[in-house]
Amino acid sequence: MNGREALKMTGAAMLVVTVASLNAYAETAGPENARSAAKQQQTNELHARYRAARADNRKLAHQVRVALVHDGHIGASNITVRAVDGAVTLQGSVPGADQIDRASEVAKTVSGVSSVKNALSIRYPGGGG
Repeated sequence: MNGREALKMTGAAMLVVTVASLNAYAETAGPENARSAAKQQQTNELHARYRAARADNRKLAHQVRVALVHDGHIGASNITVRAVDGAVTLQGSVPGADQIDRASEVAKTVSGVSSVKNALSIRYPGGGG
């Protein structure tokens, strides 16, 4: 056997040993990999649900904001709307006390709103008050 053939035989033997050790590793790590993959899938599903809930909250807040602006009786330029699972919070200020109650009424008419927390205040001309 010349040097080249010996080198080929050694390389082939190393390949067989490497493949055998990889198979042994795959067999021992198999269940852990399956658990890890299941955990990763569960995490991905939770993230997807979280993202969907956030998108729903943003959509509801937008719908309430549009309703406030289109009402015509509310100075909605300084109103912030937050929504979490149907619970809406109105924050900011309006020019008159009557608009505070009106804002709550309008928000309650939007489909998907389960409750309204009104944290609006009266904005006095010139910022005083």
